[in-house]
Parts: sequence; C-alpha cells; structure tokens
Amino acid sequence: MAPLPELPDDTFKAFAYEQVAQIGKAVASPQRLVLLNVLSQAPRTVEVLAELAGLSIANTSRHLQVLKAAGLVVSERHGQHVTYATTDGCVVRFFGVLKEMALTCSVELQHAVDTISRSPSRAQAVSRDDLVKLATDAEVVVVDVRPPEEYAAGHLPGAVSVPLDQLEERLAELQGRSVVAYCRGRYCILADRAVEMLQARGIPARRTDADVVDWAAAGLPLERPTTAH
Repeated sequence: MAPLPELPDDTFKAFAYEQVAQIGKAVASPQRLVLLNVLSQAPRTVEVLAELAGLSIANTSRHLQVLKAAGLVVSERHGQHVTYATTDGCVVRFFGVLKEMALTCSVELQHAVDTISRSPSRAQAVSRDDLVKLATDAEVVVVDVRPPEEYAAGHLPGAVSVPLDQLEERLAELQGRSVVAYCRGRYCILADRAVEMLQARGIPARRTDADVVDWAAAGLPLERPTTAH
C-alpha cells in the first residue's frame, strides 16, 4: 500500500476548519433554521417552504441555496417545482443537537422555554415515555396536527392525522376520548393551538413535546401510510 502523501499540518487544518465554518455560516440565520426545521419533517417545495416560513419565494430560494452550498440540503426538480430535502439523517441529528445545545447555553432561551412551559396548553405536557404507554390506551387518541405531507413522511405509531386547519370540522371524531397532540417539537406551537381549541370545546387534551425526530433518535419506530396498521 502506497504511503499517504504528506500534507502540511497548517494547510490541512485551515482547510478543514474552513469547511466546518461553512456549515456554521449556513445555520447562522433564524430563517434558515426555520427552513431546516420544516425539512427535518419532510421534503417540501420552495413554494410550500416559503408559505410555512412566512418568507417570499425569492428569499426562501436564496436561503436554500446557502444551505445547499453547505451540503445541508439537496434539491430535485419536478416539472416547474423544485423540492428540497435534508441531505441525510446526519443533518437532522445535527439540527437536533444544535437546538439542545442552544437550550443548554442560552439563559434567555431557558427563560423563554420555562415561561411557555407554564402556559395552560403545556401545563400537563406528556413526556415521550408516558406517550409510549398512552399510545396503547383505547381511551386516548394521539393526534398529529402537522400538514398531511409531514404525516405521510413519518408519524408516531397509531397517530391520527388531523391538521390544525381541519381540526374545527373534525371535532366529532375526537368526542368521548382524551387527546394528546403533537407537532414539530418543543419550539412549535401548532399543538398548543390544537390543545386550546379542543379544551374550549370540552374535549380533554394535552400536548407532547415528542416529535418524529425525537422519537426516531430514541430508536423508536415511526409509521408511514405504507407500513401503518
């Protein structure tokens, strides 16, 4: 086996850390983090990402190009639409660790999370471990309030898809049972809105901070329409 060519230590180190810095620069934007959060759930078109992130299509495209240049996302064209997705599971795990690190290091974020945790919709939040047990309880229904595309890409076992914008018209399906609602995790408020609406209609409801990324990271299985039962 031929010996590896020798590289000057300083040259290699400078090159390696420049590549790491590119990723740091790519995620140094709240808007790009919002896009990564959505893409951690499922691939989406530029138009849908723009709507969900509250950005113009032009700004969304620019942010996505930065993420793509850093190797965090990939794109694929289908006719007139371009769909983006995270490069692989490593990106999703990195994003999860980044959020946890922010919560550990930022006193301001800790205070904000503590404050929102005392809100009525989160006062009795269901932990991931408790959710595993509740999922087998016939009196409890786990509701995924994310958009249908995200549910189809992977959802918690036994969860029913009731997107937030359909909840009002589907209340009858949930009558007589307790509801545990989930969305995109701790920083997402879709489940909070669902809990508020359900409780106002007299339906017992709680949210859980568990999401599909957290669930999969714990080694727990997800379901998809082709494998759900």
